[in-house]
Amino acid sequence: MSLLKLKLHWQILIALVLAVVVGLIVGREIGVFGVTFHAIFDFVGQLFLNALKMLIVPLIVSSIIVGVSGLGGSEHLGRLGGKTLGYYAMTSLLAILVGLTLANLIQPGVVEGDPAEVFGFSAEAAALQERIGDRDAGDVVEVFLRMIPTNVIEAAADGQMLGLIFFSLLYGFFLTRLNETQGGIQRRFFEGLFEIMMRITDLIMRFAPIGVFALVARTVADTGLEAFGPLALFFLTVTLSLATHFLVVLPLLLYFIGGVDPRRHYAAMGAALVTAFSTASSSATLPITMDCVEKNAGVSNRTSSFVLPLGATVNMDGTALYECVAVLFIAQAYGLELTLGTQFLVVLLALLTSIGVAGIPAASLVAIAVILSAVGLPLEGIGLILAVDRVLDMMRTAVNVFSDSCGAVIIARSEGERNVLKLQPNDAVPSV
Repeated sequence: MSLLKLKLHWQILIALVLAVVVGLIVGREIGVFGVTFHAIFDFVGQLFLNALKMLIVPLIVSSIIVGVSGLGGSEHLGRLGGKTLGYYAMTSLLAILVGLTLANLIQPGVVEGDPAEVFGFSAEAAALQERIGDRDAGDVVEVFLRMIPTNVIEAAADGQMLGLIFFSLLYGFFLTRLNETQGGIQRRFFEGLFEIMMRITDLIMRFAPIGVFALVARTVADTGLEAFGPLALFFLTVTLSLATHFLVVLPLLLYFIGGVDPRRHYAAMGAALVTAFSTASSSATLPITMDCVEKNAGVSNRTSSFVLPLGATVNMDGTALYECVAVLFIAQAYGLELTLGTQFLVVLLALLTSIGVAGIPAASLVAIAVILSAVGLPLEGIGLILAVDRVLDMMRTAVNVFSDSCGAVIIARSEGERNVLKLQPNDAVPSV
């Protein structure tokens, strides 16, 4: 069978496996005609990322305006918004508790009964410290202030998605208040814009296997396997925590609350999950996530266009889990035992910062710095985790995206949608 005839998610998965092998072989130095393969991978991968990011602003604006204007009155918007935010808060909290539990059980920062500070710090720690600066918990408040932008065009240019989402929600809501003469043309315009964005997404996805290969091969060429030795237990703890949330918690929610077969949803989201893993960006993956949720999972545009853009910005299950495990690991590595009260503070801050710090550069690392400062741990401890942060970033992004898609399915089912994951007409629709 020709590779081109395989389903897209299988093509991407094959590209990912090949990328790991090729990245390990070529490293950073091997090249051809004076150009390293690493530079070629970087160029091709960046082209793919840029193509995806190009769609983010018009896709978010058009999808939210179309979705909200299709909801009708404020009662429907309030109900859908309440369900969405409730789901996101619940899954983020569950993810943090999973990470907290496994970090306490495994204790990755303790080696043979002694603190693991002997690992030493990464050479990048000083540069990171300068990048983070004097950020503290007050930065979370500053980020929430960005939810209401002074200039929506500037917010779009700067990638401040919370502000863009807030403006689009308002625009879509008041679009429903216009008469057909005034509002009809605008609604049709944004519906057309959204359809164009999805067609461009289909075009870009034809090149996804190449883009994924380049991105992953570059990452493997950068990190190799040497960095994982000293941090194997930390890497294992985070991976196991993410896997528990991905393979146990979220499927249980799909089954018991959504009333759907989780296996169908994994199959439906294959392309989005592999793209999320390779790009390490929920926002860049958003076009593919929407495509998979609507075309493969059968969720209506009315639901997905509201739930998914919001989730790509504020729902960060994997990030929240990672922050919690990282802080506990650093505390253990320094030989410090966090009390139950302090761990509760870590849980609370991980929940808040996973939402609030998404717009800050070096998002998860800055969020970890905020939590370390709040509980009195040295910021230099971040240097302990830098060597494996990139690969774990890829994993937690896939979890973030899958959680968003589960939310879209569960909320669609609660809204009475019958075509979700090709359900049979006699399947019960849960009431939420």
